[in-house]
Amino acid sequence: MSTHLARPAPPARSGAATAIGWILTIGLNVVAPIITYNMLVDDHGWSEFSALLLSSVWPVLDSVIVVAWHRKLDEFAMVTLVFIVITAAVTLVGDPSARALLVKDSAVTGLFGLLCLSTLLAKRPLMFYFGRKFATDGTPESTAWWNGLWQYEGFRTSLTRMTLVWGVAYVVEAVVRIILAYTLSTKTMVVLSPIMIYTVLGALGVWTALYGKRSQAEGERRAAAVAQAAEAEAAGAAGGSPA
Repeated sequence: MSTHLARPAPPARSGAATAIGWILTIGLNVVAPIITYNMLVDDHGWSEFSALLLSSVWPVLDSVIVVAWHRKLDEFAMVTLVFIVITAAVTLVGDPSARALLVKDSAVTGLFGLLCLSTLLAKRPLMFYFGRKFATDGTPESTAWWNGLWQYEGFRTSLTRMTLVWGVAYVVEAVVRIILAYTLSTKTMVVLSPIMIYTVLGALGVWTALYGKRSQAEGERRAAAVAQAAEAEAAGAAGGSPA
């Protein structure tokens, strides 16, 4: 089978299901943990670690909903749980000083980068599962469509490259933030650290979107060229046939 055949179009997606999935994912994995953590630490005087553990219940709840909704634990939910464990483990290590907490925060993103890089040795890279989480609505039809794209060389190359870029970017970001944590004042780093986190995340998000569109366009161009060449070859063979 040619690796440059045109990729099949995705099945029709349920707008309501997609919207609910996005709301739950963002709300339970980002918004709710941040609000819970800040309220427990700032308003109720909880320790950093205790607040982190309780706020991590929300992503777990998201995984439970995914299991109940789709009757399976997808890889994105598993990665979320692994990331929660990594965060908790890193927070437990060392002293609870402000500078140490900044270093631990950097270590978490660095470990995520290493996780990305380690999946390059697995059957499929991490971005394959992240892409499936956000490019489909979780139905069997859309999941099967996404899984089927893996047969195309361009698709595999794109996701492998995305995973490599994300992994390297987060490892470098973590190293830079750790160096700055020991170079700049804690007060400066409290402001600078989140700016760096979201700047890197935003830059990676924009690059991923642009690269994904460019890769798709390139794949479609190659498929069209292969189809055109096949048609020309068939026409030539027909024209050269004896009367």
